[in-house]
Amino acid sequence: MSDAAMGFTNAIKAYSNVADGQAFGGNKPMQTPSAGGDEFSSLVKSAIDEAIKIGEKSEHLSIQGVNDRADLNQVVTAVAEAEVTLQTVVAVRDKVIDAYKEILRMPI
Repeated sequence: MSDAAMGFTNAIKAYSNVADGQAFGGNKPMQTPSAGGDEFSSLVKSAIDEAIKIGEKSEHLSIQGVNDRADLNQVVTAVAEAEVTLQTVVAVRDKVIDAYKEILRMPI
């Protein structure tokens, strides 16, 4: 498996672990009750799960393509889809970090 594919899979799994509260020793962050909190967290979790599935599909088709068992068009399409998914995940991560930094700069 290529280093890029492994990096993609590791990044998605790390985001998934954070969403599940398994990062940093398994301590879940303190949750405050809110009306839309559960909906948002389930939306994020489902998006991360979908990104993981796309990455795994791309890896699987890439391996099949290397072994001449997959159509080249399918391999290229799967890899491009995984690339777009990774770019989206990174863009969302960057926006979350920017929002967090902005919250830290707010006066109390």
